[in-house]
Parts: sequence; structure tokens; C-alpha cells
Amino acid sequence: MRHFVLAAARTRSAWGRGLGSGGRVTIAAAFRLMAGLALPVSVTACMVGPDFSSPDAPVAQQWLEAGDPAVRTDRQDYAAWWSAFNDPTLSSLVDRAYQQNLSLAAAGTRVIEARATLGVAIGQFYPQQQQVGGGVTYNQFSKADATTNPVGALDNNIWRANLGAQVGWELDFWGKFRRGVESASAAYLASIATYDDVLVTLLGDVTTTYIGIRTLQAQIDIARENVVRQKRALQVARDRFEGGASTLLDVYQAQNVLAQTEAAIPQLTAQLQQGEAALRVLLGMTPETLDALLAGPRTIPVPPGDVAVGIPADLVRRRPDIRAAELKAAAQSAKIGMTKAQLFPAFSLTGAFGGAASSFNEIPVGQVFTGNAITFAFGPTFSWPILNYGQITNQVRVQDARLQALLLDYQNTVLKAQKEVESGLAGFLNGRKQIELLRASVRAANGALRVAMDQYSLGTRDFTTVLTAEQNLYTAQSNLASAEGNLATSLTNVFRALGGGWQIRGDREFVDDRVRQQMRSRTDWGTVLPAAGPPPGPAPGLPGPEDRGPTVRPPQW
Repeated sequence: MRHFVLAAARTRSAWGRGLGSGGRVTIAAAFRLMAGLALPVSVTACMVGPDFSSPDAPVAQQWLEAGDPAVRTDRQDYAAWWSAFNDPTLSSLVDRAYQQNLSLAAAGTRVIEARATLGVAIGQFYPQQQQVGGGVTYNQFSKADATTNPVGALDNNIWRANLGAQVGWELDFWGKFRRGVESASAAYLASIATYDDVLVTLLGDVTTTYIGIRTLQAQIDIARENVVRQKRALQVARDRFEGGASTLLDVYQAQNVLAQTEAAIPQLTAQLQQGEAALRVLLGMTPETLDALLAGPRTIPVPPGDVAVGIPADLVRRRPDIRAAELKAAAQSAKIGMTKAQLFPAFSLTGAFGGAASSFNEIPVGQVFTGNAITFAFGPTFSWPILNYGQITNQVRVQDARLQALLLDYQNTVLKAQKEVESGLAGFLNGRKQIELLRASVRAANGALRVAMDQYSLGTRDFTTVLTAEQNLYTAQSNLASAEGNLATSLTNVFRALGGGWQIRGDREFVDDRVRQQMRSRTDWGTVLPAAGPPPGPAPGLPGPEDRGPTVRPPQW
């Protein structure tokens, strides 16, 4: 409070210097008094309500699969995790989605909105009421109403002119406005974390959609290869029937199996087209061919033999949804102080300055601009809602309950993040074992079909054995392709759960130049959305107090 005492002494000196003849106070001295008293009191006064601290996170010491040779516990930033598949087509699709995805662009505009909302909160710290007004009126007073002209002095109509300004400044004695800045700052950082979470989701969706497309392409190729193989078997059955070595039953059975395999191709093609439609939306494209973007080998992305997952505690700083959950809780914590401040008296400084003149006694109304017409008034006021019947107290309780819910949501988000990593690892590790078994199944099915065809040609086996072998081979090959796609998808889910990929935004603005130009053509965004230059974003990882900034800062014009 020493700062307050010194400020008060300075304002008393200013008051004394402003005294003129007759004890009048000059306007300059009045406003010096208001500014000298208000700002130090607002800055050095207390802040009611709780100060937010990071909640405890329920984090395991290590992953359950940490002992598996394919799981490494070294730390990585996973900034470009999709490059682990060594697929140039996938990398180009990821880059295109980052540039053009509309959901990500919408998330970017919400960051700009939160930045502007922070500017509103910053402005609340300064004089909240400012008004400049004036007018010129021609007045006729009633001669039948003595209250409007008690002594009959105004026999003629008169002109009246006034011009003035008013200001009201509620001092932030209890930290209500500073808590508002604190809340808005945390909400702004939470919007950035939400943007990063949308980006992480987008990268995962593009990768899984691409893997699905390549898997379906592989399954279509497998079906076509089996159609060729089964047509050869059908021809053998026809030849044997025409030669009298078999019955027409073999021909019908071969046609049945062939038609079933051929029928799978339209179904797979429809799924492929649906996957391409989903990819177009992720890339921000209208319905058009993707042949150029999907050019290259029609192979399912091959994941590496192992994966580095670090330790569970790394998720707290890396995953943007966890950051967003904590920052939302921080924003809500400040709202408790904002509401609690209403329980205490609000101190304000008010002032008015202007001029007034009328044509009474033939005085020109133009004298409103002269020194004789000047009027002013200033002074402190306070208000205190004493009898609020528990409304404010219960509003504080409401805000505190919301904070507790957000803290529990934060802990639940941490638990879900670990669950997602564990689920992805389970799919990845068991998928590798499944693929090895399915490859053995395909080799065996190939051998069985070869032997069955040889024996059928020699007449030592019936055609049912051949048909069964054909169906087994097609099923095994299709299952293997599906498992290879699932393995790549499981690894993608691991990377998505680890929360990497948002780092690619770096120092780039959250909206591209086209959106920026549209917004600036409609509205004066000033420094909130500059015409060019890097954004005033936070440091990577979980923002600290230095990223949230001071609670008292210059207005954002």
C-alpha cells in the first residue's frame, strides 16, 4: 500500500497547485487528481478469489507395453510423425490439408475472436464510461405552467446550446477487471490449444483416410486377381464337362464362386469412392478427381518396426486437448474472483466537463465555446449491493462448481489420453502378430489351391475341393490386406494419441492471407489481426505465466 500513499500525496500537491483566486479548481488539476488516484489504487489493490494452480494429473509411471521390444520409451516431438511411413503421397496430402482444410480455418478464426475478446477485457480496466454529447435547442416555455417559468422572467423563446464530455471510472480495487483479463488471457491460450487439437485431429484423419483408400485399392486388386484365377478354374471345369470327365454341377459351382468374387468389387469400389469423398472434405476440395493427388504406388503404407512413445507424463505438455482443458479451468478460476468482487463496494471516480449557454438576456449561444460557459464536476462515488439476498454469494458458488467440473474434466482428459495410447499400442503390437499369421495363411492357401487344381486335373479330387481352396485364398488375401491397413491405422492412432503434429504451425498466423484479407476488408482489426507478420502466439507446450501476460496492459486499439 506504500504506492497508494505516495500517489495520494502527489494528488494532494496537484490539488493545491490547482487552487486559484477564490479557491477555484482548474480542470487540469481535476483530471490529474483522477488519473493520479485511480491507476495506482487499481494496480496495487488486492485481487479476491483463488489464484489458479495446475491441478494434479493422474499419470502412470510407464506404459503397460514398455517391456515390448517394439516399444521405445525415448522422447520425441512427433512434429511430423506421418513421415515414419515414408510415403511421399501421404506427406503431400497432409501439407495440402493443413493449407486448405475449412474446419482448421474456422478454428483459426476462433483464435482471432478470443484475441479480440481479450482486448475487450483489457479495456475494462480503464474508464468504463466515456461520452461526448451536445445539442442546440429552441425553447418555448409554458405561460400556463408556473413551474416552468416561476417568476415570469422568460417572456420570449430562447436558444440553448450545450457541449460536454462525461467519464466514469470504476477502480479495480478488488481485482474484478484484472481477473477478467486473467480469464480472457487463459481463454485465448485455450483457443490456441483447441486450434492445435483440431490440427492434430486433422492430421490423423487425413492419414487414416489415406490408409483406408490404399487398403481398399489393394483389396480391389486382390479381388480382380482372384477373378482371373477363378475364370481359369471355370474354364477347366467346362473343358472337363465337355470332355465328359465331370458333370454340369462343377460348372455351376465355379460360376457361383466367380460371381461372388466379382460382386465384391462394386462394394469395395463404393467404399473407395466414399473414402475419396471424405478425403476431399479434409483437403477442402469440391467433388473432383483425385487421380493426380493419389498418383503413385497403390500400396498400403508400411509402418516402422518399432515406435517411440516416451512416458505417460509427456502427454500433459504435448497433447493440446490436455492443455486446453487446463487453460479452460484457469479461465473459470478467474471468474470466481470476478464474481466475488461484487460482494464488496465498488469505488468510482466520475467527472464531467463542458459548456452551456442560452440566449436569455440576449446572450449569444455561441458563447458555449468561451471560458465563461465552462462547467465541470468530479468526485468519488461508491455503490455496495448489501441486500442482494444471497444472489451474489450463490453466483460465486456457481462459478466454483463450474471450476470443479472443469478440473474433473481435465483429469478425465488425461486418463482418456493414456487410454488412447494404450489402445493404439495394443492394436499395433497385436496387429504385427496377426499379419505374420495371415501371411502364413496366404502361403498355405496358395499351396492348397495349387495342389487341388493339379489333383482335379488328374481326376483324383472333386471340384468342391478346388472351390473351397479358391475361396480360402481370396479370404486370406483380403484379410491380410485389411490387417495391414489396420496395423498402419493403429500406429496412426498411437501418434494421434501422443498428441504430435501441431508443431508444424510454428510462428504462422492462425488464418491464411485470403481469410485475413476478407476480415480486414470488413473491419478495422488494427494490431489484433495485423496485415502481415508473425502472430503473438504462446511458446510451444503448456503456456506458463509469462505467456499469459500481465493483468494490466495497454489497450489493444
